Amino acid sequence: MNPTILRVALKAPLHELYDYLAPAGGPEPVVGQRVSVPFGRSERIGIIAALATTTPIAPERLKAAKQIIDAVPLLDRPLVELLNWAAAYYQHPPGEVFAAALPVALRKGQEALGASEARWRITDKGNAALDASAIKAPVQKQVLQALQSGEHNSTALAAVHDGWQRAVRELQKKTFVAKFTAELPKVLPPDVPLKTGPQLNADQQQAVDQITPANSKTWLLDGVTGSGKTEVYLRLIEQQLDAGKQTLVVVPEIGLTPQLVSRFRERLAATVVVMHSNLNDTERTQAWLDASDGTAGVIIGTRSAIFTALNQPGLIVIDEEHDASLKQQEGFRYSARDLAVVRGKKLKIPVILGSATPSFETLANATVGRYERLRLPIRAGGASQPEVNLIDLQRYPATDGLTQPMIDAIGRHLGNNGQVLIYLNRRGFAPTLFCSNCCSCVECRRCDARLVVHQQRNLAVCHHCGFESRLPDVCPECSGELLPLGQGTERIETAIKNLFPEETIVRLDRDSTRRKGSIEQHLEIIRGGHARILLGTQMLTKGHDFPNVTLVCVLDADQGLFGTDFRSGERLAQNFIQVSGRAGRADRSGEVWIQTLYPEHPQLQTLLNKGYAGYAEEGLAERQATAWPPYSHLALLRAESSSKDTLYQFLTAARGLADQINPGSVRILGPASAPMERRSGRWRAQILLQAEHRPALQALLTSWRQHLVESSLSRKARWSIDVDPIELF
Repeated sequence: MNPTILRVALKAPLHELYDYLAPAGGPEPVVGQRVSVPFGRSERIGIIAALATTTPIAPERLKAAKQIIDAVPLLDRPLVELLNWAAAYYQHPPGEVFAAALPVALRKGQEALGASEARWRITDKGNAALDASAIKAPVQKQVLQALQSGEHNSTALAAVHDGWQRAVRELQKKTFVAKFTAELPKVLPPDVPLKTGPQLNADQQQAVDQITPANSKTWLLDGVTGSGKTEVYLRLIEQQLDAGKQTLVVVPEIGLTPQLVSRFRERLAATVVVMHSNLNDTERTQAWLDASDGTAGVIIGTRSAIFTALNQPGLIVIDEEHDASLKQQEGFRYSARDLAVVRGKKLKIPVILGSATPSFETLANATVGRYERLRLPIRAGGASQPEVNLIDLQRYPATDGLTQPMIDAIGRHLGNNGQVLIYLNRRGFAPTLFCSNCCSCVECRRCDARLVVHQQRNLAVCHHCGFESRLPDVCPECSGELLPLGQGTERIETAIKNLFPEETIVRLDRDSTRRKGSIEQHLEIIRGGHARILLGTQMLTKGHDFPNVTLVCVLDADQGLFGTDFRSGERLAQNFIQVSGRAGRADRSGEVWIQTLYPEHPQLQTLLNKGYAGYAEEGLAERQATAWPPYSHLALLRAESSSKDTLYQFLTAARGLADQINPGSVRILGPASAPMERRSGRWRAQILLQAEHRPALQALLTSWRQHLVESSLSRKARWSIDVDPIELF
């Protein structure tokens, strides 16, 4: 009888699984278990991705695994199948794909019995030292005084002083402080009365009635902003909980989770856990384990939550399914939305794709019957759609980004006790520093990009590589005077404060929400009515419900009108509809005022006159005529190198390999420079593949990748394959 071969996924950049013999005398191995294996001179933790009875490796070279870590599989078979499928489809190393499915602590082999965290307590010797005033170092003294009130974890100590780690190390050496590990309690639903939801309208009730466990399809919930999509989610989740099933809800932005979690916990008699990148390793592990063992009835997270192990899966919801944030843009470049559809099919459970502005791909799938489409055409509670007004910037010049009609509208709505939302998708004070003498702009030395002025921090910042420097006093080229040109949210905030000094302003962008918990604090101020002017980037507009906002101001509608990417028009329309939809909810009517240099532009006029549905219909017809997705399928070979010549040598040779393999059904374009040719000091370029049929593209990619891996070419540049890219040019 042939021995059992473990095919193990190890976090490594190679496109293969690693074969090992099962440990002698241990339990029978099962797919999905973690396993400790020898790897070179070290030992690594991997996951059993498959079992076999034969291997191409010579018997004398085949090593035995050291230990099977889990008594029961950490990943169930459908999830393992999804990960194997994703590795093949996205042409990515399987070990890195499997690693993406686990929190860091579990990747390192932590026992899956419950999350724990490091804590510190003061010792008798430490108390005595404090009593004797023997502690002279001020930070050490602060830490010891804090620990006298009880044990602290890293988060609590960080609140005491930024330099707590060094202080604790010194205190441990003196045995004034002891470190220990504490198991974290499970998150349980609060024991409070639950709120009752509003009565559903006919369209909402129809959606709830049709999306049943028996209808394990992919559903497009196409509802205008404010139509009550979240209420439909809640009713369906209640049904799943009553049946003992779990629901996974994926949202595109961390900023959407606080409001959603709060609303779900008020309504659902279940443990609701959260998974996103702002959690520390301990919190993420605990949430993952609560989902895995069935403690959590509802799991809310950003895109990586799609890999969460579920004990009793019943429903998957992808909220704002059109959002580009659902596509991972580095490393393992997966789409959480598309993987949700695949996972739902494997689990035979319903998947809901919700949006007021569905992506063109999703609309096309609904049109041909792959997805079932349900519409919510009216706003919940009978609220009316906002009135939209265009301001011609050629007729009304802006000062500090604001025209007089816009200022008048803001004053009028504030006078009527409404909240005002001001949208500009550009952070910082100004997008460029311009020299009035030589007419040059201050640029990043490592990227083909201009440095952005951040006046409050007195910095010039590259938003691409993160380079920062103090704001120069004079032009580095000619010593001429430098002027900040253009507007960012920071500059608009200053202008608004000068115009309405008595009003409190909340600015929501990446700069103002760097600290943990800051998003929740800002949103609480907004919803509590303590601020009546809301200013921000897309972070402020995505999916939030601000019932008191009666005016939305779009300061620059022209950012997406002339984009070169074939998706730029679709994104413009989605942003336009999403931000406009924040105005007017419940019994308060809303207005939208939009500043533009091109009020007669066909795209703006189509949106105003036909809405998103009419715009999408015209856009899909244009895509079909030009054979762009969803009427073709794309992949990019992205490459970068510190040498431009080396980069193009690699890509030219790679293009030659692709031409040899190509059966003729795949169109190959390039090599061509990336939209930003130089970033972080490295040159970047790409080759585009386009095919009418997905299998032809996948066949070429699989063979091409293998040839590239085996070729010495692969060492000339850093490269990756991006299947179904969302940004091209």
